[in-house]
Amino acid sequence: MTIEHARAHLQPKPWGVKPGGVPWGVAALRPFSGAKRDDRPIGEIWFDRPGETAAASSLLLKLLFTSQPLSIQVHPNDSYAQSIGLPNGKTEAWYVLSATPEAKVALGLKRSLTPLLLEQAIDDGSIADLVTWLTVQAGDTILVPAGTIHAIGEGLVIAEIQQRSDATFRIFDYGRGRELHIDKAIAVSIAEPADAQVTPRRLTETRTLLVSNPYFTFEKIDLAPNSAWQLNAKQETWLLAIAGDGRAGSFEVAAGDVVFAESDRVSIVAGAAGLTGLVAYTGGSPMRDLLEHAAPDLVPAGGPMETVQ
Repeated sequence: MTIEHARAHLQPKPWGVKPGGVPWGVAALRPFSGAKRDDRPIGEIWFDRPGETAAASSLLLKLLFTSQPLSIQVHPNDSYAQSIGLPNGKTEAWYVLSATPEAKVALGLKRSLTPLLLEQAIDDGSIADLVTWLTVQAGDTILVPAGTIHAIGEGLVIAEIQQRSDATFRIFDYGRGRELHIDKAIAVSIAEPADAQVTPRRLTETRTLLVSNPYFTFEKIDLAPNSAWQLNAKQETWLLAIAGDGRAGSFEVAAGDVVFAESDRVSIVAGAAGLTGLVAYTGGSPMRDLLEHAAPDLVPAGGPMETVQ
C-alpha cells in the first residue's frame, strides 16, 4: 500500500525554457515549477517516486516546455527495444496544457515512404517537409504509438504519460549537432500517415477518458469546490494537479504537484476553487470505480460511487 508525493527532476534541453524567461501562457515553467534560477533552459520535468529503494514504475509522467521545436524522432516498440537489450518500447500520450496560437505538433508523414525513400529524406533533410504538422490548443490530447514519426513545435506546455523508457531515435534535429540514430529509426518507423484522431469521452460528471491502450489509461478529472473523494489506486496510478488546489492523502497539492499511489485509496479534498487533474494508470481500460464520492470527513466507507457509463 503506497501513497507518495512524487519528486520533480528538472531536465535541461536546448529547446527548453529558462526559469522566469517567458510569461505563462507561452511556455513558462510556472505555475508547474518554482525554479527561479538556472543557466540552462529547462525542457522537461520528470516525476519519480521518492526514495532510493522505491521500485521502478512502469510509467513515466513528464511536463514539457518548448521555446523551439524538438527533434523529429521515433520510439521503438517492445519487440525492437527488447532485441537491443532494453526492457520495453515507448508509446506515449500528450495533453496540451498551454499553447500559443501558432503552436503545432507533428504526427506521421504526409505520404507513405519505403525504407529507402525514408533514408533519402533523412539524408537530404526533406523529412522536415514530409511530416504532418497539426495546430493544437490547450485541452487537446494526442496519442503517439511506438513507431510513429513525430515532433513537438515551439510555444507549448505539455503533460506526457509514457511507458518508462528513454529510447528516442532522432532523425532530424534542426542543426543542433546532437547525435542522430538513422539506422535504428528506419528500422522501427511506421513511415506513413498517422491516425491523429483522439476523441475524449465523458465517463461521469467528473471523469473524462483521454486515451486508453494496453500500456496505460489517461483521464482528466474535474472536482467541484470543497468536494471530497476517494481515488482507488488498485494498480500503479499517477495524479498530476493542473489547476486549482486541494489535498491528496496527507499532501497539499496545486498545479505541478504529483502524487503516486498503488494498492491504496487516496483521500482527495478539492479546494475552494476546485481541483483539476490528470490521472494515469496501468491497464488497458478505464476503471469503473476509480473515483468515489466521500463523506466530508473522508471516512473510507464514503458515499456512492460514480458509475462509468
